[in-house]
Amino acid sequence: MILLILVAGLLVLIQARPNTYHVERSATVNAPADAIYSHVSDLHNWPGWSPWEKLDPAMKKDYAGDPGAIGSSYHWAGNDKVGEGRMTITKTEPGKLVGMDLEFIKPFAGKCQTALAFSPDGAGTKVTWSLDGQNSFVAKAMELFGGNMDKMIGPDFEHGLAGLKSLVEASPAAAATLGAAADSAAAKPAP
Repeated sequence: MILLILVAGLLVLIQARPNTYHVERSATVNAPADAIYSHVSDLHNWPGWSPWEKLDPAMKKDYAGDPGAIGSSYHWAGNDKVGEGRMTITKTEPGKLVGMDLEFIKPFAGKCQTALAFSPDGAGTKVTWSLDGQNSFVAKAMELFGGNMDKMIGPDFEHGLAGLKSLVEASPAAAATLGAAADSAAAKPAP
């Protein structure tokens, strides 16, 4: 009887966990938003900075749709570290936002929304990567024992943003555009 009460209590405790999750990380990139946007909106460019690409260099990938357009998608299938899934672009605001539906197929099925947003930050651009979704019963149970989405995905977002920053800042086009913007700002007369 005591075991039954404990199990029932645990089930109630798990079910009481939050129904949704939100993961968010930001980094400032020393480049204009337009230079960063092209690396994010064209899914063909993700292998250059995505943290998951390094976990399985032999990962199989295929793309569909016009690069950077709403409806374009990226499907991957890899080892147990990356699993299988698909990203589909659902919203684009050039230089401001790329929104995507993210579907996990293996090892666990699930759907969520992810976005990369760009906003001015001094001479550079603040890039904010977010992920929002629904917690299943299994996810709630994992969260109860320390395996929440923020702890699992947050470090990957940090690595990905660092990779994006490094890639974009090393680009001669980004440096030239940022330099031209700084020169233009310096040439304006003071009010």
